[in-house]
Amino acid sequence: MLLDIIEQTQGWVTFLGPNIFLQAVAIAVVFIVVGKLADLLISRIIAKLVSRSSNQFDDNLVGLLHRPVFITFVLIGLGLATRRLDLSESPEYATLGLLRTIAIVVWYRFFGGLLKLLLAALRSGKRDTYVHRSMLPLLNTVIKVVMFALAIYFIFLAWEINVTAWIASAGIVGLALSFAAQDTLSNLFAGVSIAADAPYKTGDFINLDSGERGMVTHIGLRSTRILTRDDIEITIPNGVIANSKIVNEAGGPSPVHRIRIPIGVAYGSDIDQVMKVLSDIAVTHAEVCNAPEPRVRFRKFGDSSLDFELLCWISKPVDRGRLIHEINCAIYKSFATENISIPFPQRDLHLRSMPPT
Repeated sequence: MLLDIIEQTQGWVTFLGPNIFLQAVAIAVVFIVVGKLADLLISRIIAKLVSRSSNQFDDNLVGLLHRPVFITFVLIGLGLATRRLDLSESPEYATLGLLRTIAIVVWYRFFGGLLKLLLAALRSGKRDTYVHRSMLPLLNTVIKVVMFALAIYFIFLAWEINVTAWIASAGIVGLALSFAAQDTLSNLFAGVSIAADAPYKTGDFINLDSGERGMVTHIGLRSTRILTRDDIEITIPNGVIANSKIVNEAGGPSPVHRIRIPIGVAYGSDIDQVMKVLSDIAVTHAEVCNAPEPRVRFRKFGDSSLDFELLCWISKPVDRGRLIHEINCAIYKSFATENISIPFPQRDLHLRSMPPT
């Protein structure tokens, strides 16, 4: 592409005379002027157009873009001027390699700024429409690594360095490291799958089939940390979590959590009175949600009692144990006030015959 541009520009610079230095300066000046015009077009006209929108993303993007565009035109002009001078091989190689490297660095910084804008826009979104928020740190790290690797690759190409041997060596080293760090890589890939699938997020209250239960405080690439109700932080490798059954008590469309409180009353009790007492206890409790409304269900005729169940919703799953305790205390006191009996298991023994005395 650069050679095609040189052939097109060689025609119109010949009117300056046979002095190649003057022609080179003219080429550089023309591209600097064109770059300045492009800079003004982006920073003045396009910036004014995008400023009418309520979104700040396009304004910040235009602010990032105009400077790399101007520098690119300048570097192209300097490269064409260098080619026009017909320098010897070594000075031309060093000059063009340096100009290409500067261009790569400039656009690398531009894409780094663009990545920050995209991540900020995703974090500020009300919903996880495209990418889950828990994936953003991982996505940021992966894209930065890929961008850095591509920048190094293009710098090698700018200096006409053969990268085939480097890639082959990197493949051999990566194979050796994969065998030496199988557990670490297993946890790493498990962390990627957890971030992509998002079975839980920071702040959720989860239960594992291995018995761990607590609030998620940190999701890393290698491990996940949860805080138990005893204020003990447990670090679990992601490889273990990925192969476990996870119960997320804060998952679902609503963050509220339902608790179930079974209670048995004696046969002969007024079931309407029992249901009203249980319902009033839930409704009057300050930390029980009003929507959905608490409800009482008559579940079955037990061996020694009429079995009811109080179902109500709470805002935070982590408060389940304390609220069940408080509601149980309120039920016992209310039943004592209303003369509702809570029976103990009873058995009737029938003797068909008595042994002779």
